[in-house]
Amino acid sequence: MKKLRVFVVSDSVGETGDQVAKAVISQFRPGLEKTIIRRFPHIQSEELVRKIVCLAAKQKAFIIYTLVRQEMRALLHELCEKEKVHAADILGTALKSMAMFMEEIPLETPGIVHQLDDDYFKKIEAIEFAVKYDDGRDPRGLLQADIVLVGVSRTSKTPLSQYLAHKRYKVANVPLVPEVEPPDELLQINPKKCFGLIISPDKLNYIRKERLMSLGLNDDAIYAQHTRILEEIQHFEKIVAKIGCKVIDVTNKAVEETANEIIEYITNC
Repeated sequence: MKKLRVFVVSDSVGETGDQVAKAVISQFRPGLEKTIIRRFPHIQSEELVRKIVCLAAKQKAFIIYTLVRQEMRALLHELCEKEKVHAADILGTALKSMAMFMEEIPLETPGIVHQLDDDYFKKIEAIEFAVKYDDGRDPRGLLQADIVLVGVSRTSKTPLSQYLAHKRYKVANVPLVPEVEPPDELLQINPKKCFGLIISPDKLNYIRKERLMSLGLNDDAIYAQHTRILEEIQHFEKIVAKIGCKVIDVTNKAVEETANEIIEYITNC
Protein backbone atom coordinates (compact mmCIF):
# COMPACT_ATOMS: atom_id res chain seq x y z
CA MET A 1 0.00 0.00 0.00
CA LYS A 2 1.55 3.29 -1.10
CA LYS A 3 1.62 6.36 1.08
CA LEU A 4 -1.19 8.83 0.41
CA ARG A 5 -0.71 12.57 0.87
CA VAL A 6 -3.68 14.92 0.93
CA PHE A 7 -3.47 18.71 1.16
CA VAL A 8 -6.51 20.51 2.56
CA VAL A 9 -6.49 24.12 1.33
CA SER A 10 -8.87 26.67 2.82
CA ASP A 11 -9.25 30.43 3.13
CA SER A 12 -10.71 29.79 6.61
CA VAL A 13 -9.69 27.21 9.25
CA GLY A 14 -10.03 24.21 6.93
CA GLU A 15 -12.31 22.18 9.21
CA THR A 16 -14.81 21.38 6.45
CA GLY A 17 -12.14 20.23 4.01
CA ASP A 18 -10.45 18.16 6.71
CA GLN A 19 -13.68 16.33 7.55
CA VAL A 20 -14.45 15.71 3.88
CA ALA A 21 -10.91 14.42 3.32
CA LYS A 22 -11.20 11.93 6.18
CA ALA A 23 -14.66 10.82 5.07
CA VAL A 24 -13.45 10.17 1.52
CA ILE A 25 -10.16 8.52 2.48
CA SER A 26 -11.91 6.21 4.96
CA GLN A 27 -13.75 4.63 2.03
CA PHE A 28 -10.39 3.40 0.75
CA ARG A 29 -8.45 3.10 4.00
CA PRO A 30 -10.84 2.79 6.97
CA GLY A 31 -8.09 3.37 9.52
CA LEU A 32 -6.41 6.12 7.43
CA GLU A 33 -3.38 3.82 7.20
CA LYS A 34 -0.30 5.32 5.55
CA THR A 35 -2.16 8.59 5.02
CA ILE A 36 -0.83 12.08 5.68
CA ILE A 37 -3.38 14.90 5.75
CA ARG A 38 -1.83 18.36 5.81
CA ARG A 39 -4.02 21.38 6.39
CA PHE A 40 -3.26 24.79 4.82
CA PRO A 41 -5.64 27.29 6.52
CA HIS A 42 -6.21 30.99 5.87
CA ILE A 43 -4.88 30.88 2.29
CA GLN A 44 -5.86 34.21 0.78
CA SER A 45 -2.99 35.14 -1.51
CA GLU A 46 -2.10 33.94 -4.99
CA GLU A 47 1.52 33.47 -3.96
CA LEU A 48 0.58 30.91 -1.30
CA VAL A 49 -1.68 29.05 -3.72
CA ARG A 50 1.20 28.77 -6.20
CA LYS A 51 3.55 27.47 -3.50
CA ILE A 52 1.06 24.87 -2.30
CA VAL A 53 0.37 23.54 -5.79
CA CYS A 54 4.09 23.39 -6.48
CA LEU A 55 4.64 21.45 -3.25
CA ALA A 56 1.74 19.11 -4.06
CA ALA A 57 3.29 18.39 -7.44
CA LYS A 58 6.65 17.53 -5.85
CA GLN A 59 5.10 15.32 -3.16
CA LYS A 60 2.45 13.84 -5.49
CA ALA A 61 -0.31 14.95 -3.15
CA PHE A 62 -4.04 15.16 -3.77
CA ILE A 63 -5.61 18.57 -3.03
CA ILE A 64 -9.00 19.13 -1.46
CA TYR A 65 -9.92 22.81 -1.32
CA THR A 66 -12.65 24.91 0.25
CA LEU A 67 -12.08 28.39 -1.14
CA VAL A 68 -15.05 30.78 -1.25
CA ARG A 69 -13.50 33.36 -3.59
CA GLN A 70 -14.12 32.43 -7.21
CA GLU A 71 -10.85 33.89 -8.50
CA MET A 72 -8.84 31.85 -5.98
CA ARG A 73 -10.66 28.66 -6.94
CA ALA A 74 -10.05 29.38 -10.61
CA LEU A 75 -6.35 30.02 -9.99
CA LEU A 76 -5.88 26.83 -8.00
CA HIS A 77 -7.74 24.83 -10.64
CA GLU A 78 -5.61 26.33 -13.42
CA LEU A 79 -2.35 25.65 -11.58
CA CYS A 80 -3.37 22.07 -10.78
CA GLU A 81 -4.17 21.46 -14.45
CA LYS A 82 -0.78 22.88 -15.43
CA GLU A 83 1.18 20.88 -12.83
CA LYS A 84 -0.95 17.73 -13.32
CA VAL A 85 -2.05 17.73 -9.69
CA HIS A 86 -5.34 16.00 -8.91
CA ALA A 87 -7.72 18.18 -6.90
CA ALA A 88 -11.32 18.38 -5.69
CA ASP A 89 -13.28 21.62 -5.29
CA ILE A 90 -15.63 21.14 -2.33
CA LEU A 91 -17.47 24.48 -2.31
CA GLY A 92 -17.31 25.70 -5.91
CA THR A 93 -20.08 23.59 -7.43
CA ALA A 94 -22.41 24.10 -4.46
CA LEU A 95 -21.84 27.88 -4.47
CA LYS A 96 -22.50 28.12 -8.20
CA SER A 97 -25.68 26.02 -8.00
CA MET A 98 -26.99 27.94 -4.98
CA ALA A 99 -26.30 31.28 -6.70
CA MET A 100 -28.30 30.17 -9.74
CA PHE A 101 -31.14 28.88 -7.55
CA MET A 102 -31.33 32.03 -5.40
CA GLU A 103 -30.48 34.41 -8.25
CA GLU A 104 -28.04 36.12 -5.93
CA ILE A 105 -24.27 36.63 -5.82
CA PRO A 106 -22.44 34.96 -2.90
CA LEU A 107 -20.53 37.18 -0.46
CA GLU A 108 -17.30 35.20 -0.95
CA THR A 109 -16.19 36.15 2.56
CA PRO A 110 -14.00 33.49 4.23
CA GLY A 111 -14.82 32.24 7.73
CA ILE A 112 -18.41 33.51 8.01
CA VAL A 113 -19.56 30.16 9.39
CA HIS A 114 -17.06 30.51 12.24
CA GLN A 115 -17.96 34.03 13.28
CA LEU A 116 -18.22 34.65 17.03
CA ASP A 117 -21.97 34.36 17.38
CA ASP A 118 -24.05 32.94 20.23
CA ASP A 119 -23.95 29.46 18.74
CA TYR A 120 -20.14 29.56 18.66
CA PHE A 121 -19.91 30.50 22.33
CA LYS A 122 -22.31 27.70 23.27
CA LYS A 123 -20.05 25.25 21.48
CA ILE A 124 -16.93 26.50 23.27
CA GLU A 125 -18.74 26.43 26.62
CA ALA A 126 -19.81 22.83 26.00
CA ILE A 127 -16.29 21.77 25.04
CA GLU A 128 -14.82 23.37 28.15
CA PHE A 129 -17.51 21.69 30.24
CA ALA A 130 -16.67 18.26 28.78
CA VAL A 131 -12.98 18.74 29.60
CA LYS A 132 -13.66 19.96 33.13
CA TYR A 133 -16.02 17.11 34.01
CA ASP A 134 -14.23 14.34 32.13
CA ASP A 135 -13.52 11.00 33.82
CA GLY A 136 -15.48 11.83 36.98
CA ARG A 137 -13.09 14.60 38.07
CA ASP A 138 -15.80 16.67 39.71
CA PRO A 139 -19.17 14.99 40.44
CA ARG A 140 -20.86 18.39 40.82
CA GLY A 141 -20.86 18.60 37.04
CA LEU A 142 -23.30 15.68 36.85
CA LEU A 143 -26.13 17.88 38.11
CA GLN A 144 -25.36 20.59 35.54
CA ALA A 145 -24.84 18.31 32.53
CA ASP A 146 -27.25 17.85 29.64
CA ILE A 147 -25.93 14.32 29.17
CA VAL A 148 -24.12 11.96 31.56
CA LEU A 149 -22.14 8.96 30.31
CA VAL A 150 -21.12 6.03 32.50
CA GLY A 151 -19.11 2.94 31.64
CA VAL A 152 -16.02 0.91 32.35
CA SER A 153 -12.64 2.04 31.08
CA ARG A 154 -12.11 2.17 27.27
CA THR A 155 -15.75 2.44 26.20
CA SER A 156 -15.17 5.75 24.36
CA LYS A 157 -16.63 7.98 27.07
CA THR A 158 -14.16 10.83 26.49
CA PRO A 159 -14.28 10.97 22.66
CA LEU A 160 -18.06 10.67 22.80
CA SER A 161 -18.22 13.52 25.33
CA GLN A 162 -16.13 15.71 23.02
CA TYR A 163 -18.19 14.82 19.95
CA LEU A 164 -21.43 15.68 21.74
CA ALA A 165 -19.85 18.89 23.04
CA HIS A 166 -19.30 19.96 19.43
CA LYS A 167 -23.05 19.50 19.04
CA ARG A 168 -23.52 22.02 21.91
CA TYR A 169 -24.35 19.48 24.64
CA LYS A 170 -22.77 19.76 28.08
CA VAL A 171 -21.51 16.27 28.86
CA ALA A 172 -20.01 14.75 31.99
CA ASN A 173 -18.75 11.18 32.18
CA VAL A 174 -17.97 8.81 35.03
CA PRO A 175 -15.83 5.66 34.93
CA LEU A 176 -17.30 2.74 36.86
CA VAL A 177 -14.79 0.70 38.85
CA PRO A 178 -15.73 -2.05 41.37
CA GLU A 179 -13.37 -0.68 44.02
CA VAL A 180 -14.82 2.84 43.88
CA GLU A 181 -18.36 3.75 44.84
CA PRO A 182 -20.03 5.99 42.24
CA PRO A 183 -20.71 9.59 43.37
CA ASP A 184 -24.02 10.29 45.09
CA GLU A 185 -24.86 12.83 42.37
CA LEU A 186 -25.14 9.98 39.87
CA LEU A 187 -28.26 8.73 41.63
CA GLN A 188 -29.72 12.24 41.90
CA ILE A 189 -29.84 13.04 38.19
CA ASN A 190 -32.74 12.44 35.81
CA PRO A 191 -32.09 8.91 34.45
CA LYS A 192 -33.34 10.04 31.02
CA LYS A 193 -30.19 12.11 30.56
CA CYS A 194 -27.85 9.31 31.64
CA PHE A 195 -26.47 6.65 29.29
CA GLY A 196 -24.56 3.51 30.17
CA LEU A 197 -22.00 2.40 27.58
CA ILE A 198 -21.49 -1.36 27.36
CA ILE A 199 -19.08 -3.32 25.19
CA SER A 200 -18.48 -7.03 24.59
CA PRO A 201 -15.84 -8.59 26.89
CA ASP A 202 -13.81 -9.89 23.94
CA LYS A 203 -13.71 -6.50 22.22
CA LEU A 204 -12.78 -4.76 25.48
CA ASN A 205 -10.07 -7.33 26.12
CA TYR A 206 -8.58 -6.59 22.69
CA ILE A 207 -8.79 -2.80 23.13
CA ARG A 208 -7.16 -2.88 26.55
CA LYS A 209 -4.33 -5.13 25.39
CA GLU A 210 -3.66 -2.78 22.49
CA ARG A 211 -3.69 0.17 24.90
CA LEU A 212 -1.17 -1.50 27.22
CA MET A 213 1.16 -2.38 24.35
CA SER A 214 0.98 1.19 23.00
CA LEU A 215 2.23 2.34 26.41
CA GLY A 216 5.08 -0.16 26.31
CA LEU A 217 3.50 -2.32 29.03
CA ASN A 218 2.88 -6.05 29.25
CA ASP A 219 -0.51 -6.99 27.80
CA ASP A 220 -1.22 -9.62 30.48
CA ALA A 221 -1.76 -7.01 33.21
CA ILE A 222 -4.87 -7.42 35.40
CA TYR A 223 -6.43 -4.44 33.57
CA ALA A 224 -6.75 -6.53 30.40
CA GLN A 225 -7.52 -9.92 31.92
CA HIS A 226 -10.85 -11.49 31.00
CA THR A 227 -11.88 -12.22 34.58
CA ARG A 228 -11.26 -8.60 35.56
CA ILE A 229 -13.29 -7.34 32.62
CA LEU A 230 -16.25 -9.57 33.53
CA GLU A 231 -16.06 -8.28 37.11
CA GLU A 232 -16.16 -4.67 35.89
CA ILE A 233 -19.07 -5.33 33.54
CA GLN A 234 -21.03 -7.01 36.34
CA HIS A 235 -20.43 -3.95 38.53
CA PHE A 236 -21.48 -1.69 35.63
CA GLU A 237 -24.77 -3.58 35.18
CA LYS A 238 -25.50 -3.27 38.90
CA ILE A 239 -24.97 0.52 38.86
CA VAL A 240 -26.96 1.27 35.69
CA ALA A 241 -29.83 -0.84 36.99
CA LYS A 242 -29.82 1.29 40.13
CA ILE A 243 -29.79 4.50 38.06
CA GLY A 244 -32.46 3.22 35.69
CA CYS A 245 -30.78 4.69 32.61
CA LYS A 246 -30.64 3.59 28.99
CA VAL A 247 -27.76 1.27 28.04
CA ILE A 248 -26.11 1.45 24.62
CA ASP A 249 -23.92 -1.31 23.21
CA VAL A 250 -20.91 0.42 21.62
CA THR A 251 -19.13 -2.79 20.58
CA ASN A 252 -19.37 -2.20 16.84
CA LYS A 253 -20.46 1.43 16.79
CA ALA A 254 -18.54 4.49 15.69
CA VAL A 255 -18.62 7.46 18.05
CA GLU A 256 -20.88 9.32 15.60
CA GLU A 257 -23.44 6.48 15.61
CA THR A 258 -23.60 6.37 19.39
CA ALA A 259 -23.89 10.16 19.57
CA ASN A 260 -26.76 10.20 17.07
CA GLU A 261 -28.59 7.52 19.07
CA ILE A 262 -28.20 9.57 22.26
CA ILE A 263 -29.33 12.81 20.61
CA GLU A 264 -32.37 11.12 19.08
CA TYR A 265 -33.30 9.62 22.46
CA ILE A 266 -33.07 12.84 24.48
CA THR A 267 -34.81 14.81 21.72
CA ASN A 268 -37.80 12.47 21.79
CA CYS A 269 -38.03 12.17 25.58
